[in-house]
Amino acid sequence: MNPQTVRVVISGGGTGGHVFPALAIAQALQQNYPGIDLLFVGAEGRLEMRVVPEAGFRIIGLPISGLQRRWDWRNLLLPWRVLVSVVKAWRLLRQYRPQVVAGVGGYASLPVLAAAAVAGIPSVIQEQNSYAGLTNRLLGRWAKKICVAYEGMERFFPAHKLVITGNPVRRELTEPMNPAEARASLGLLPDKPVALIVGGSLGAATLNQSLAAGIDRLLASGIQVMWQTGANYYEKYKHFEKLNTKTVRVQAFIRDMRAAYAAADVVVSRAGALAIAELCLTGKAAILVPSPHVAEDHQRRNAEALVEQQAALMIADADALSQLVDTLLHLMADEPLRHRLSQRIATLARPFADKAIAQEIWNLVVTSNQTAS
Repeated sequence: MNPQTVRVVISGGGTGGHVFPALAIAQALQQNYPGIDLLFVGAEGRLEMRVVPEAGFRIIGLPISGLQRRWDWRNLLLPWRVLVSVVKAWRLLRQYRPQVVAGVGGYASLPVLAAAAVAGIPSVIQEQNSYAGLTNRLLGRWAKKICVAYEGMERFFPAHKLVITGNPVRRELTEPMNPAEARASLGLLPDKPVALIVGGSLGAATLNQSLAAGIDRLLASGIQVMWQTGANYYEKYKHFEKLNTKTVRVQAFIRDMRAAYAAADVVVSRAGALAIAELCLTGKAAILVPSPHVAEDHQRRNAEALVEQQAALMIADADALSQLVDTLLHLMADEPLRHRLSQRIATLARPFADKAIAQEIWNLVVTSNQTAS
């Protein structure tokens, strides 16, 4: 089959936890099947509309939005947005004529995969979490294959559709980097330990508040801080770098995560699927603070899966303000514990998840073309 005739739509997004895995899958498809034509479909105004074009791919936005889990007048517009997005997705699929549609989760994938089901276009979905999201649970009945990262997902999806692939991460994270070199590239001192705090692309209020309350204690212990505040909180916390220019780096969004992970001795993070996949791949000792504001409390379930295997520490969001800095200081001082956590979490890595998912998509392309002929 000539790969130049192959067209695949990749849909989903909203946060980095969906966008970056989607890009990893797209890059694996592009690398393994040269000439393949890829088109992203996302949500208007969201992260993917900026990040995907920066990575060199085309993207079209839909006027879809997510369900606000607390009362919000915008929920009244949701049925209309879904209907308009499904119609727009239907027209797009008729014009583009893909052999396969791949969904990576998030509300942007719902209208696209629904339209694909109506049009008879086969689909693959990727479920990142140990507790399947609502969108993917709805879409699972139509998908031909469902790529998952955890065992036991047959409680959400038909067992015969499941393939355990792991979660794809940014390919550059697989390339080793010297810690001293990484620290120098980030403007940090090469010979002092580093704590990396990341709360997602938008930010995590609890992590930011806890760090701000205890940063003087960290600095007094000789610890440097690499701090991703998230876009929503940067203006509030950026002054900490000005006060400590040699030992604190504050960014809204860290673009060079390869250097950030390489520089870090300990990572403090939310427990989204992408974050955990990156921690496994980089083998970093981690303190996880699951967000309580996510569907079905899936971040807590993700974190507990690691804690049960002695691969990470976990602090409840409600306890972070009183416990996070103490736990971080303890872990930074306990080298044997850091080493054990690092070894255990590294055993959970699936470095070729992107290629495995790309292969499942390609297999479906082959089957689709054979059926059409």
